[in-house]
Amino acid sequence: MSANQQPPTPQPLHRPDLRAWGLLLGSFALLMLGYFTLPLRALGDDHPLLSWVLFAAVLTLLTGLLLARIVDSMRGTGRHPGVWLAFLICFSLTVFAGTYYVLADRPGEFDGLVTRLDALYFTVVTMATIGYGDITAAGQGPRLVVLLQIAYNFVFLAAAAGALSRTVRSGMEVRAHRSEDDPPPGHRLGHGHGHGHGAGSHPGLGQGRRSRGLLRGRKHYEDGGGHQGGGHQGGGRGSGGREDD
Repeated sequence: MSANQQPPTPQPLHRPDLRAWGLLLGSFALLMLGYFTLPLRALGDDHPLLSWVLFAAVLTLLTGLLLARIVDSMRGTGRHPGVWLAFLICFSLTVFAGTYYVLADRPGEFDGLVTRLDALYFTVVTMATIGYGDITAAGQGPRLVVLLQIAYNFVFLAAAAGALSRTVRSGMEVRAHRSEDDPPPGHRLGHGHGHGHGAGSHPGLGQGRRSRGLLRGRKHYEDGGGHQGGGHQGGGRGSGGREDD
């Protein structure tokens, strides 16, 4: 590195992508806003076939997205697979909660489920397999959806939750190892300063010293050689003189 080149700027420590997680929180807020404000019961008994087709289509789409993000998390590819997994898990729970709320509009389908919060609470309780018994599915339609949710939890949401946990844990381990490998800020600055002056000026000083040393050695050698040469020449002249004599 030449003397006029600046030392490399130290890279910041690897931090979690706050923008991505902020986007996740914003998306979750919009999801909850839509769940609590959209007229979900406009489907229900008025459009039963459309309701079931829409439920199956959304669930199929969520399944494909979950599988794709699980594969990305296992391979370490894709952008922010952990954020996507967290959002898709929340989205799937919201889909089941909305379905329960629509089905509860028909009398006799649910016992104890009245509001949207009741539906969301029942969805989370079903996912956690707690089973308090305060809300029960009495009709055939709600029981079918409960069975679908339980199977969905065991197959897809459990795999997504496991992949999310591995992604977060591996990210924390990588950041911990990199923070341990990186020198302290003061040492890193001193290291860069040393590189800036050492790599830029010390080699030049060393080369200058070596050059001066070589010049001195050569001078001494030439001086010694000159004396020897002079002696030989003198000897030659002396011997020549003796020969002449």
